[in-house]
Amino acid sequence: MPKSISSIQKSYLAGFLDADGSIYVQAKPNDTYRFGYQIASYIVFYQSAQDAQNFSQISNLIGCGYQRKRKDGIIEHIIGKQDEIIYFLKLVKPFLLMKKAQADLMEKIIILKQQVKDKKDFQELIDLIDCFRELNYSKKRKKRILTP
Repeated sequence: MPKSISSIQKSYLAGFLDADGSIYVQAKPNDTYRFGYQIASYIVFYQSAQDAQNFSQISNLIGCGYQRKRKDGIIEHIIGKQDEIIYFLKLVKPFLLMKKAQADLMEKIIILKQQVKDKKDFQELIDLIDCFRELNYSKKRKKRILTP
């Protein structure tokens, strides 16, 4: 993570995230987890592989996460560790316009996830995660309810 980043750089990253990025959380069915779901949080930036050199400069500025090249010619910079997501959101959230609601919800989800003690708490977490479907225009808008 960078030691010092200017307000201009923070606002640039926020604009990039607003335009060519995504903030989302998935609850993936997985029987090996306590309540049957793996919770996976992400912030992802997207860019054509044709501009890989400039995108690497952006990745260096972000200072956390990692890059991967997809088979379709897109490069992604992925932030998936919760502490890095919180760190990054604190940097850019004051400058976000279009994805401010997603950033706020992501922070709530990460905090709530750390406080889950029982199935009722986990259902609250799942309900919050399902709110991302509305914010991110998901076509899969089915509400999940845990089985007793």
